[in-house]
Amino acid sequence: MPGTDAREAAKTVTGSLETLPHLPELPARGPGADMIGRTVGLLVEVFAHVEPSGWRISDRPGRDTRRARSWLGEDLDALEEFTQGYEGALKVSAVGPWTLAAALELRGGEAALSDPGACRDLTASLAEGLRGHLAEVRRRVPGAAVVLQLDEPSLPAVLRGQVRTASGYRTHRAVDRAVVEGALRELATVAREGGASLVVHSCAPGVPFALLRRAGATGVSFDFSLLTEREDEAIGEAVEAGTTLFAGVVPGVDGPLSDPAGSVMGVRTLWRRLGLSPGTLAESVVVTPSCGLAGASPAYARAALAHCVRAARSLVDNPE
Repeated sequence: MPGTDAREAAKTVTGSLETLPHLPELPARGPGADMIGRTVGLLVEVFAHVEPSGWRISDRPGRDTRRARSWLGEDLDALEEFTQGYEGALKVSAVGPWTLAAALELRGGEAALSDPGACRDLTASLAEGLRGHLAEVRRRVPGAAVVLQLDEPSLPAVLRGQVRTASGYRTHRAVDRAVVEGALRELATVAREGGASLVVHSCAPGVPFALLRRAGATGVSFDFSLLTEREDEAIGEAVEAGTTLFAGVVPGVDGPLSDPAGSVMGVRTLWRRLGLSPGTLAESVVVTPSCGLAGASPAYARAALAHCVRAARSLVDNPE
């Protein structure tokens, strides 16, 4: 979300999204509130600090790690304030292990992705951190049915061997799909044991729907505009297996918003192309922005969330 005020963001989210509010991220506050920094603050016995090139693994917790943890605490305080007595789904987010490995630098400056042992350590540290985070969210919002979203924008690049090295002249070799799936399955187990369901979000082209479903994700979040017909079969299989599609159909930056029914017209077209029953739309699709709203104005962010709600209602009221 845009802005720097945790209470205002929590008030906006809980007021706009009555059936699926979430814990906002406010990257405009600076390093530690960004997507990578917030997840760094969750890690157990792995620390990092900010370098000009990005986040780099450290020997001990420093100012940047402490700041990340402090801001997360502030965000949780605000969410708890505005969810008193709330019962229902509540989404929290963290960066997934493969985007984290692509973004975090080892001490020498190369991405952790270059070292299989470092990747395993990051996954284990993230798993332990998420156990504590889910327990904290359940303590603060006892009526919540927690949904854990892992943000994996770099996942398709990791699978294709397209993540560039520090020099920029080469790319890291593709990670074996079984290894990728195994790490995600480990975190799906953590979510399940913590009473949460797992959604994986990737706003990049080529989302691996089948891999995510096998890894235990109960939902996949994606930029709907990047879909191609080549993905129809994987999407159809996912829907028939009970996977929820978080369809990003509302632009994440300021601009005109179409009418709510127009926003989900592509989803209806996809359903017809797949031969799926229109009656399943309401239970299989969640309408979302195409990606985060941090680059939008506060006014547009509020309008976009309200638009998502109206578009979702149009799917329920007029599935055809």
